[in-house]
Formats: sequence, C-alpha cells, structure tokens
Amino acid sequence: MANTQAISEVAAPRTGRWTEDPVLSVEHLSMHFGGLIAVGDLSFDVGRGDITALIGPNGAGKTTVFNCVTGFYKPTEGRIIMRHGEGRQPELVEAVTASGEQYRRDGAGAVFLLERMPDFEIAYRAKVARTFQNIRLFGGMTALENLLVAQHNPLMIASGFTVGGLLGLGGFREAEKAAIAKAAYWLEQVRLTDRADDPAADLPYGAQRRLEIARAMCTEPHLLCLDEPAAGLNPRETAELNRILQFIRDEHKTSVLLIEHDMGVVMEISDHIVVLDYGVKISDGDAAHVRSDANVIAAYLGVEDESEIDVAEVRADIESDEALQVKPRKARRPARPKSTAKAAPRGRRK
Repeated sequence: MANTQAISEVAAPRTGRWTEDPVLSVEHLSMHFGGLIAVGDLSFDVGRGDITALIGPNGAGKTTVFNCVTGFYKPTEGRIIMRHGEGRQPELVEAVTASGEQYRRDGAGAVFLLERMPDFEIAYRAKVARTFQNIRLFGGMTALENLLVAQHNPLMIASGFTVGGLLGLGGFREAEKAAIAKAAYWLEQVRLTDRADDPAADLPYGAQRRLEIARAMCTEPHLLCLDEPAAGLNPRETAELNRILQFIRDEHKTSVLLIEHDMGVVMEISDHIVVLDYGVKISDGDAAHVRSDANVIAAYLGVEDESEIDVAEVRADIESDEALQVKPRKARRPARPKSTAKAAPRGRRK
C-alpha cells in the first residue's frame, strides 16, 4: 500500500516553458517497419534555448525519432513542427498544414513541417543539424577543413556556384575569410586550435567527438541534435562535453536535443527530459520529476509491475551512489610484488 501511494505522488507529469515556446513539436508520431512499431503515437516539445534529453533503454526508439526529425525516415503518421520565432504560432502552423506546403514564413516567424521536407532542406532551411552515434568526420581532411565543408552552402552562393571562386571575385574572398574565422572560433571553443592542421582521423576519440559538434555548429542551427555524444568518453572528456553544450545553450541560444545513456550528463545539464520505452513516452518533465518517476525506474530495472518497486529504497540507493562519487577516495600505494627469484646458496659465486 505504501509503495502504491509513493508511486501516485510522483506519477503526475510536470510542464515547463518548453510547452509555451517550443522550437520543435513532435505530435502523434508513429514509425512502423512492417509489423514492427518502433515509435507509437509519440508527442513532446523541445523548448527554445533548452537542452532536452531523450532517454530510455536500448531499443526504445530514440534514434528512430532522431531519424524522423532529421529526414532520414519519413514517419508513418504524425506531424513534426519546427518553428523560427517565438511562441507556438498556432495560426501559421494550421495554415501550412492545410495548404500542403513544406514551410511558410510570415514576418518574424516561420513554420516548417519536417515530415514533408527532404533531409537536405531540413538542414539548410529549417536549420536542424545533427551528429551520429558513430563518428562521421572526413578523416583525410584536417580539422579546419572539416569545419569549412560544413559552410559549403554560403561559400557556393558567394562563388556564384564555382565561377566566382575560380576567378577569385571579391564577394567570394570575403565569404571565405568569414568561413575561416567561424571555423577558427569553433576550434577555439572546443579547444582544438592547436590541432587545426592535423587530419581528423589522427585526433583522439574525445577530440573527434568535439570536432563533430563544432562542425554541426558551423551550420548555425536553431536545433542541434546529438546522438549519444558522451559515448566512450572518460570523466574528463565528459566534463568538457558538458561545458561545450552549456556554452552552446547559454551563449548562442541554440536548442539542443540529445540522446544519451550517461545519466550523469543527462541529470547535470538537461532542462527537460523525455523518457521512451518500447517506442512509447512513459515520462516527461524536469530532472527532479523523471529521476523519481516509478515508470522510469521500472523501465530501467526491468520491473513489469510498478507496484513492486520500493521507491523510497531506490531513492536512497541513488543518493548513496551520488555521495560515493562525490566523496574523494584516498590513493592507495600499490603493493610491492613479492619476488619469486630463489636466493643463491651461501658461499657460491657465479
């Protein structure tokens, strides 16, 4: 009975500013692969200027959602709305939906229906950038060149589609200087200035992760989608990643949507967390709400019946683990290995 009461106290979802001013709204999204329902009737908002985490056990459908948002998959059902400008803009959203158009601009605002757009238009017009689980840099290019490639569109326009570049016209030279300056700026932010001329493939794993984020930011996105950016990072590299993501949010006002399994990263930097399990949303709120939601605990612990969970006990375990992580440990001097060599008999010399 006590367990049931504790569960009912934490089950109510919390709403936040992400519902009032969303940069992205996913509405009743479903993705079917034959008879397999990878995502089923999913709805959530990504707040403008927020870091939103999409979490859940393996196979929950997180990357499928990313692929629908960025145009790699076309959803079976649902609507994916990207907004430029403040507020929900309901009249403009309904006007674009009814017209059959991919997007429409109206004064300071614009609405894009991503499920209708090809992937390259989503990146170019809707300003959505992403990284992948597996690093996809151009290994033979230098770090600087990787960031210049991300600025291909403005450089091509400035060159008149290669003619101006070949002739070295003034407009192209100015655009090239601006592109190099932007690349240098992001190399500095991810602390890779000293490796600018090194091939991307020669960089350490953590540096390659940071370079991918820098390359995505060179496209000046309104929404940055990161698929497991902390995967394979050590604690120092993870702390550096947290700094970069908070800098992107606070200084550039870029909204971030990330998939992540490292709960330390999620709980430290996320303004909003959405939890999936088997393609269905089971929790939606801030970190305090999600970490104590019985549905989330059940999904991660593999418990089918939430009434079996002792929420108080789980909370105590979480707090105990956090205390152990914070408390410094004394360094132990390694034990001196015992010698296995046999002593030479007395009175004998070699």
